Amino acid sequence: MLGLIGDLLYVFLLVLLAYSILSWLTYSGRLNVDSPVFKVQRVLASICEPVLRPVRRLIPPVQVGGVGLDLSVLVVFLVISVLVNTVFR
Repeated sequence: MLGLIGDLLYVFLLVLLAYSILSWLTYSGRLNVDSPVFKVQRVLASICEPVLRPVRRLIPPVQVGGVGLDLSVLVVFLVISVLVNTVFR
């Protein structure tokens, strides 16, 4: 049972990584709104945002050069990575 949970958390890490990369692409403004990338990014957002939202409330975006840097993805990624590599393996 623990192996299955660890595997699911690992899959979530991959989804979170894909969500992060696609969010960079969609926010760059180089893609059309009707692009399939936006549809995939919306699906990934529906999976990742429920986990990221509470972390954003605890750790607001850091202002770097006039741009808000969202650290919630990094925090969630690190916490899940530590869990997977210590508890579930």
